Amino acid sequence: MPTFNIKLNDNFENTITRVTQVLQQEGFGILNEIHLDTVFKNKLNIDMLRYRILSACIPSIAHRLIYQHPDIGALFPCNVLVRVVKIGKEAKTQMMRVRDALESTS
Repeated sequence: MPTFNIKLNDNFENTITRVTQVLQQEGFGILNEIHLDTVFKNKLNIDMLRYRILSACIPSIAHRLIYQHPDIGALFPCNVLVRVVKIGKEAKTQMMRVRDALESTS
Protein backbone atom coordinates (compact mmCIF):
# COMPACT_ATOMS: atom_id res chain seq x y z
CA MET A 1 0.00 0.00 0.00
CA PRO A 2 1.37 3.45 -0.86
CA THR A 3 2.02 5.04 2.52
CA PHE A 4 4.41 7.39 4.26
CA ASN A 5 6.08 5.41 7.05
CA ILE A 6 7.99 6.57 10.11
CA LYS A 7 9.33 4.33 12.88
CA LEU A 8 9.90 6.07 16.20
CA ASN A 9 12.00 4.66 19.00
CA ASP A 10 9.45 5.69 21.58
CA ASN A 11 6.56 4.12 23.42
CA PHE A 12 3.04 4.11 22.05
CA GLU A 13 1.52 6.91 24.14
CA ASN A 14 4.44 9.27 23.51
CA THR A 15 4.16 8.53 19.80
CA ILE A 16 0.43 9.35 19.83
CA THR A 17 1.22 12.65 21.56
CA ARG A 18 4.03 13.52 19.15
CA VAL A 19 2.01 12.64 16.04
CA THR A 20 -1.02 14.61 17.28
CA GLN A 21 1.16 17.66 17.98
CA VAL A 22 2.75 17.54 14.53
CA LEU A 23 -0.65 17.17 12.85
CA GLN A 24 -1.99 20.15 14.80
CA GLN A 25 1.05 22.25 13.83
CA GLU A 26 0.21 21.49 10.19
CA GLY A 27 -3.41 22.60 10.66
CA PHE A 28 -5.04 19.20 11.12
CA GLY A 29 -7.67 18.54 13.73
CA ILE A 30 -8.26 15.06 15.13
CA LEU A 31 -11.90 14.16 14.50
CA ASN A 32 -11.86 10.70 15.99
CA GLU A 33 -9.59 8.01 17.39
CA ILE A 34 -10.28 4.37 16.67
CA HIS A 35 -8.67 2.02 19.21
CA LEU A 36 -8.75 -1.05 16.99
CA ASP A 37 -6.90 -3.23 19.50
CA THR A 38 -9.64 -2.51 22.05
CA VAL A 39 -12.41 -3.13 19.50
CA PHE A 40 -10.93 -6.51 18.57
CA LYS A 41 -10.57 -7.46 22.24
CA ASN A 42 -14.13 -6.41 23.12
CA LYS A 43 -15.87 -7.81 20.03
CA LEU A 44 -13.75 -10.82 19.10
CA ASN A 45 -11.79 -11.56 22.29
CA ILE A 46 -8.57 -11.23 20.28
CA ASP A 47 -5.45 -9.69 21.79
CA MET A 48 -3.18 -7.64 19.56
CA LEU A 49 -0.48 -5.02 19.90
CA ARG A 50 -1.63 -1.40 20.35
CA TYR A 51 -3.19 -0.14 17.10
CA ARG A 52 -4.86 3.26 16.81
CA ILE A 53 -6.23 5.15 13.83
CA LEU A 54 -6.34 8.94 14.11
CA SER A 55 -8.93 10.49 11.80
CA ALA A 56 -7.49 13.87 10.86
CA CYS A 57 -8.79 16.76 8.77
CA ILE A 58 -7.91 20.32 7.80
CA PRO A 59 -11.40 21.87 7.81
CA SER A 60 -10.69 24.70 5.34
CA ILE A 61 -9.22 22.32 2.75
CA ALA A 62 -11.97 19.74 3.33
CA HIS A 63 -14.63 22.40 2.80
CA ARG A 64 -13.03 23.63 -0.41
CA LEU A 65 -12.66 20.10 -1.81
CA ILE A 66 -16.22 19.12 -0.95
CA TYR A 67 -17.51 22.34 -2.54
CA GLN A 68 -15.59 21.55 -5.76
CA HIS A 69 -16.14 17.76 -5.75
CA PRO A 70 -19.09 16.72 -3.53
CA ASP A 71 -18.30 12.98 -3.79
CA ILE A 72 -14.75 13.39 -2.48
CA GLY A 73 -16.06 13.01 1.06
CA ALA A 74 -15.80 9.25 0.54
CA LEU A 75 -12.05 9.71 0.98
CA PHE A 76 -12.32 11.74 4.19
CA PRO A 77 -10.95 11.97 6.75
CA CYS A 78 -7.23 11.39 6.35
CA ASN A 79 -6.35 8.44 8.53
CA VAL A 80 -3.06 8.26 10.36
CA LEU A 81 -2.15 4.86 11.78
CA VAL A 82 -0.05 4.51 14.91
CA ARG A 83 0.81 0.97 15.96
CA VAL A 84 3.25 -0.84 18.19
CA VAL A 85 6.04 -2.65 16.38
CA LYS A 86 8.06 -3.80 19.41
CA ILE A 87 6.44 -3.73 22.83
CA GLY A 88 7.61 -0.72 24.81
CA LYS A 89 10.34 0.21 22.35
CA GLU A 90 9.09 1.15 18.93
CA ALA A 91 5.96 2.53 17.32
CA LYS A 92 5.25 2.96 13.64
CA THR A 93 3.25 5.77 12.07
CA GLN A 94 1.70 5.47 8.62
CA MET A 95 -0.33 7.80 6.44
CA MET A 96 -1.62 6.98 2.98
CA ARG A 97 -0.01 8.60 -0.05
CA VAL A 98 -3.34 9.77 -1.44
CA ARG A 99 -2.14 10.57 -4.96
CA ASP A 100 -0.43 7.17 -5.32
CA ALA A 101 -3.45 5.34 -3.92
CA LEU A 102 -5.82 7.08 -6.33
CA GLU A 103 -3.56 6.36 -9.29
CA SER A 104 -3.35 2.68 -8.34
CA THR A 105 -7.15 2.33 -8.46
CA SER A 106 -7.64 3.83 -11.92
